[in-house]
Amino acid sequence: MLYTIDEKKLLLSIARESIQYGLTYQMPLPIEVKKYAEKLQQDRATFVTLNVNHQLRGCIGSLQAYQPLVQDVSHNAYAAAFQDPRFYPVNIIEAPQLEIHISVLTPPELMTFTSEEDLLLQMRPHLDGLILSDQGRRSTFLPAVWEQIPNKKDFLKHLKMKAGLPENYWSDTLQIERYEAEVIE
Repeated sequence: MLYTIDEKKLLLSIARESIQYGLTYQMPLPIEVKKYAEKLQQDRATFVTLNVNHQLRGCIGSLQAYQPLVQDVSHNAYAAAFQDPRFYPVNIIEAPQLEIHISVLTPPELMTFTSEEDLLLQMRPHLDGLILSDQGRRSTFLPAVWEQIPNKKDFLKHLKMKAGLPENYWSDTLQIERYEAEVIE
């Protein structure tokens, strides 16, 4: 999955251009997929995280690959800037200040565990992104979240709360999937 410096610059440029395009046209930058290298045409799942002064300003993405990488980056950059329900849409004054981080995800793999303690032992800080699913609820933390929540127990507790579950929640039907991410910034 590793991308070259030029490919990373190109993906960051697509993300920034999509936000600029969105300020004018209220839609993501249209992408002509065939114009890009084959590697960038492959279906990949991405998250685009926007920060201003190291503070979260928007984060939107997909956990499953369903469209070409260049298209996913354009779509998610636009969505992070203008459709993250936690924030007001980015404005023309903020746009140049945005720090853009793109996480290109590996396909999620279902983890098997016998207890919360077993799960905690298997978790790999700073490497694993996790998807928690149970009772129709779902949440995820990208691997970068380990920087804010380095303790495994706390990481899992906050992941449960993000899904709307109590922090001490446990169930035999709880599912956890793990993925890794290549971060481009």
